[in-house]
Amino acid sequence: MRLMRFESLAAAVFAASALPLPAMSAPFAYISNQLAETVSIVDTKSGKVADTVAVKGKPAGVAVSPDGRRIYVSAPESGSIAAIDAETRKIVKEAKVSSGALGVAVDLTGKRLFVADWYQNIVTVLDADSLQAINTITVGQSPSGLAVSPDNRWLYVANRLSDSVSKIDLEHLTVAATVKVGAHPFGLAVDSEGRRIYTANVESDDVSVIDAASMKVTATVKVQSRPYAAAFALNDSRLLVTNQDSDSVSVIDTAELKEYAVLDVGGKPEGISTHQDDRHVYVANWFDGTVSVIDAKSLRVVDTIKTGDGSRAFGQFIAK
Repeated sequence: MRLMRFESLAAAVFAASALPLPAMSAPFAYISNQLAETVSIVDTKSGKVADTVAVKGKPAGVAVSPDGRRIYVSAPESGSIAAIDAETRKIVKEAKVSSGALGVAVDLTGKRLFVADWYQNIVTVLDADSLQAINTITVGQSPSGLAVSPDNRWLYVANRLSDSVSKIDLEHLTVAATVKVGAHPFGLAVDSEGRRIYTANVESDDVSVIDAASMKVTATVKVQSRPYAAAFALNDSRLLVTNQDSDSVSVIDTAELKEYAVLDVGGKPEGISTHQDDRHVYVANWFDGTVSVIDAKSLRVVDTIKTGDGSRAFGQFIAK
């Protein structure tokens, strides 16, 4: 069985691979299990599921508010959003949004929630507390992944069937620019300085690198089969990308813009999110109903956590 493929940069940190997970404050990871219609609440310190919340409508997308108090989960089958209270671990509000609610994101104030609608080619803007719609914005075909810029000025949207990314002005709630990327972008990530956007392109097996200011593609990085979503680690020096059909995660050096490691994880990895320690990266595995925990420094899977049937967790499922 393939454990890891890597070049010289990865070898430099191989000696650290035996290190255990360090003691750390424990944010929770919220894993949507689409087939089980639940959300697993994973204690990242103990590596165990602390609780499970039932969410009807085939839950998929996840976003955690900046203060960690609310978790928003999209339910594409019912076209709705559920808000879970982090303290009580109960659904405190549900609202119908639109027929294909999928990707979700919260702005940095925690006041606005954004939901991508796969069928209607819109992003709906909601009041994060009441879940009442404020506005809708037309984007490309089948919008999926969403990411807010670190200055809270822009929302980036991956439009899967248009092979494009839209840049939305969050002051005026209008599309400021659109750029063509690889084939069928799904998940995307913005670096901590807001300079680059990276899209995981499912059908072209690559990652497009976009300059956020000019909204032009500046590089393309080949990865493995059917990349789905991406997350940063180690001060943005590494971008980790889930590859659905390779049962793997590609590690991209963001300085050299090349894939230099491939790590085996569970079956059909999809959602990916990074712990507050900026080192441990959590991957939801659809076929296995598990979460793989990667140490981005040693390039090793250091834990596997059983969650639920059809673990998807598309979005930022750990509070920053």
